[in-house]
Amino acid sequence: MDTVELGIIPLGASLKTPTANGSWILDDRLVIAEDWHAELWLEDADSVATYLKVWRTLREFAVCGADAHNVVNRVRRTLNPRDLIV
Repeated sequence: MDTVELGIIPLGASLKTPTANGSWILDDRLVIAEDWHAELWLEDADSVATYLKVWRTLREFAVCGADAHNVVNRVRRTLNPRDLIV
């Protein structure tokens, strides 16, 4: 899908903000965030702006495309083949 971008933040990245919970930014009006106890639908401008800021910050440390493949392959090589689910 051309509207989806997949990035991986390498484990050794020195992040400016912690990764806390999963979230989906659907547009500039709605964010869906998962917390320990609930799925939150956030529609107020301040909450959406906060999640956009966090996403932009985390995006700085993410790698995509061939670089993301390299991260995945590097991690796979460190695993015991019996640990991999095929």
